[in-house]
Amino acid sequence: MITLRDVHKAFGANKVLRGVDLEVPRGSSMVIIGGSGSGKSVALKCVLGLVPPDAGQILVDGKDATRGDRDAFLARFGMLFQGGALFDSLPVWQNVAFRLLRGSLKRPRDEAREIAVEKLRRVGLSPDVADLFPSELSGGMQKRVGLARAIAAEPEIIFFDEPTTGLDPIMAGVINDLIREIVTEMGATAMTITHDMTSVRAIADNVAMLYDGVIKWTGPVAEMDNSGDPYLDQFIHGRADGPIAAVR
Repeated sequence: MITLRDVHKAFGANKVLRGVDLEVPRGSSMVIIGGSGSGKSVALKCVLGLVPPDAGQILVDGKDATRGDRDAFLARFGMLFQGGALFDSLPVWQNVAFRLLRGSLKRPRDEAREIAVEKLRRVGLSPDVADLFPSELSGGMQKRVGLARAIAAEPEIIFFDEPTTGLDPIMAGVINDLIREIVTEMGATAMTITHDMTSVRAIADNVAMLYDGVIKWTGPVAEMDNSGDPYLDQFIHGRADGPIAAVR
């Protein structure tokens, strides 16, 4: 569903991506791991077209992601942002139905609210949450609202940016389980960036290790612990000694 071929991206003298090659099979869950500043978010933004790559090719469903109708292209995606990114001035249901209230996906207001309430139920939130504002919710509830928004328009592809950041271990486990269930139910293609190894093991079909601007290792999550790759081995076990410098 998603293919990156020799993708490069630099910001001035800072070469972030130095030839990324990656394939994300249709209907699978790919998790990209790597340290802070390794380029995970930049790779995701390049796929979405928010940051244009300097070189290389990005294909989505076999078509060049940089060409064609942008609205139609973005309508295929859902996104769970790291910080939630909820609109403080809008009630929860309007946050969830944000894309359904405007643009090419616009639905009648009553229908949009009905869909929002149903998606809130799917992530374990009761209908009375719909009329609350984000400031009235806990961090875990805000993350669930963000997940409901990501799936509201029934996207083919869902991106998860550090989905468990800021959550306690129990709530992180709840979010991981929800992500796995929902992606499987929808048959969506998922692409997650994280450094939380518990999340990786819970939601990944395949894993890719990004370091120094390239994919050092990629393969099924079941093979991760016995990969034989020194970069991956050091990262997943959190060792100070190894090829990855502890201070960056």
